[in-house]
Amino acid sequence: MFVSITLLCLLGGSQSFSNHFYSSKRSSLSLRVSPAMPPTDSSVLTPKELDSMKATMPKTKEDIQREISRDRYLYPKHVEVIRDFEDKVDSAVDDVLLETGANMWQPQDYLPDMEREDWVEQLKEFRGKAGTVADDTLVVLIGDMVTEEALPTYQTLLNTFEGCDDPEGDTQNAWARWSRGWTSEENRHGDLLNKYLYLGGRCNMRKVEETIQHLITSGFNPGAAQDPYRGFVYTSFQERATKVSHGNVAKLARSNGDDNLARICAMIAGDEARHERAYQSFCDEVIARDPDGFIEVFSDMMKAQIVMPAALMTDGADLSLYDNFSAVAQKLGVYTAVDYAEILQYLVDRWDLEHMTGISAVSEEKRDFLCNLPRRYMKLATRSMNKAVKDNSYETKAFSWINGRRA
Repeated sequence: MFVSITLLCLLGGSQSFSNHFYSSKRSSLSLRVSPAMPPTDSSVLTPKELDSMKATMPKTKEDIQREISRDRYLYPKHVEVIRDFEDKVDSAVDDVLLETGANMWQPQDYLPDMEREDWVEQLKEFRGKAGTVADDTLVVLIGDMVTEEALPTYQTLLNTFEGCDDPEGDTQNAWARWSRGWTSEENRHGDLLNKYLYLGGRCNMRKVEETIQHLITSGFNPGAAQDPYRGFVYTSFQERATKVSHGNVAKLARSNGDDNLARICAMIAGDEARHERAYQSFCDEVIARDPDGFIEVFSDMMKAQIVMPAALMTDGADLSLYDNFSAVAQKLGVYTAVDYAEILQYLVDRWDLEHMTGISAVSEEKRDFLCNLPRRYMKLATRSMNKAVKDNSYETKAFSWINGRRA
């Protein structure tokens, strides 16, 4: 009874009850209750009761750190491996990520300066060049921007990779610093492309914004299953795919006549190239310590294929929006099945799987599967693309992003 009454007082029980309890003449106890700790008079509470009450108190930072460091992982060996090369991740934070703030490029560097007296003239010139971009290119650009704007989903996923998380939000270990630094750089991409599209005046921003919100709400599952190895394989592939896409849009923009957009997309592609190299270097470190584990994960992920981050894209009406957007990207050569096969071949060569030694017989079979897979994909991709061109099977679709115009 005493324990329950004391807890009631500590947790904000009624003042009247509290006053009655402490003023009762029948109580022979003189109590001084601290807001931080329960009473600890051993003549009143048993050790078990004390432990129970302490469990209800706010945790200290030291308590939190102890809980974080507990062995609670689904992939303890993988966590052990990635912690073994945290010094390399520290170097990546310093050498791969750019400085923040004034020393880093910002979206405003590529947009009209609305504070200047000649902002009207700047905006007219900017919109004039944006007006040269073909609708097909515009649709792919919007799809790329929507994908970039779903950044909250991607940082959330990074924090699910065991051992790479940021449990307190400002954790200072190497992996947490990398996650926040990477996110801060990526955040500029969607910001810049969004402002470009708004100032360009060529698209229905309301529909674009609806698509962004739908995509973030829907999320996506890259198949990483909280495994850091899987996470690194996925990001190694996806960062390169994003670099390819932005780079090809830059070429299209330049050929259309918008050198502003060409510079924007080229700058973003450069960021993706740096990030790609970092994630691939993390895989180098995994291979050096656990080649069998890496081969197993890489093989499993490629059997399932790489899921694109915007796969659940919709504007709320067109449930096939991602497929329609992808078809336009394929037709323009922005990102194709051939690119997918070429990226896989690049990774197989980058990690030198063909000459990997010191692995088990099972891993050798999986290694051989991976080495042969790019050629199989390339044959299928080439055949499919040639058939589509021959049959003229690309059909234009109406996109709400561009007010129902077809692309």
